[in-house]
Amino acid sequence: MLYVLALQAVPNIGDITAKKLISHCGTPEAVFKTSTATLSKTEGIGGYTIKHLKESKHLKLAENELTFMEKQSIKGLYFEDPNYPYRLKHCIDGPIVLFQKGTVNWENQPIISIVGSRKITSYGLSQCKKIIEILAAFNPIIVSGLAYGTDIRAHQSDLNHQLQTVACMAQGLQNTYPKQHIKYRHFIENQGGFVTDFWSTASMEPSNFIKRNRLIVGLSEATVVIESAEMALGYNREVFALPGRTTDIQSQGCNNLIKTKSAHLVSTAADIPFILNWTLKAPLKGIQKKLFVELDLEEKVIYKFLKAEGKSTLDTITLSCQTPTSKAAHLLLSLELKGVLRPLPGKAYELV
Repeated sequence: MLYVLALQAVPNIGDITAKKLISHCGTPEAVFKTSTATLSKTEGIGGYTIKHLKESKHLKLAENELTFMEKQSIKGLYFEDPNYPYRLKHCIDGPIVLFQKGTVNWENQPIISIVGSRKITSYGLSQCKKIIEILAAFNPIIVSGLAYGTDIRAHQSDLNHQLQTVACMAQGLQNTYPKQHIKYRHFIENQGGFVTDFWSTASMEPSNFIKRNRLIVGLSEATVVIESAEMALGYNREVFALPGRTTDIQSQGCNNLIKTKSAHLVSTAADIPFILNWTLKAPLKGIQKKLFVELDLEEKVIYKFLKAEGKSTLDTITLSCQTPTSKAAHLLLSLELKGVLRPLPGKAYELV
């Protein structure tokens, strides 16, 4: 970690260049001990960069940062370590070290990010809560940015549903931004955590938020956009957008994402796990199953059919119940969330 941090401290070396050097030399430590002649053979590495690599001050800066990390109980996740978030590892400009504070466990859980307007409307807030309520059955890690509006509302809903929630920060982890959200810090650290790739000495700049946003998207399997006047996303991730009225400024970004086929339209919260092909490992706790009072008319039709057939495939259910495939899929997911049925291999279903 000392040499990883020292590499970050060298001017003109970003994450992409650092990865090239590590690949060429073998380890972060080897980068500093490799000859000038060998370093010069690395693509994109010039004399200016090599000159700074040979300066000892970078190791001193790294020692100071490492001491700070130890005092603040901040973990440094190296990009080649097995505990480094899997999806971020495959982003070309993913950080060579991710700073983490809290209790989040990245293993064996779906990860999804939720972003949107800092001036979220009552409609957006209501939909955000509904989406997280549905997703909670799949026990995902939910990532956002702790900002005003959509971000903090998503974190609050995650906490309410006992989900791991992760806040990506645009500064070192010794600070909370915005300061008004420091009251949530303890809860997030104990039910998830904070991550950043900024050092404790980094100054707060507007461009930091662009780097922060790449973490939000890069960590996740998909990004859900609740409301946004404009939105730029990358990394070829799945994107979901909540549509709004054409006259609503807050929904222009979402509507454009849908119009340009850059995002899936979220008509119901169940669209998200259905499109991502998530499956429940167990029925949702606390919900009684097979009670008709909990089922609407369309759900009852499918329930009665499966009760008579024992089990059936999506195609057969669609034909027999005279329901469009997309509608049947949503109904089946709704029944699964209510603990009434379970999915089987081959897109088949049976009652629990």
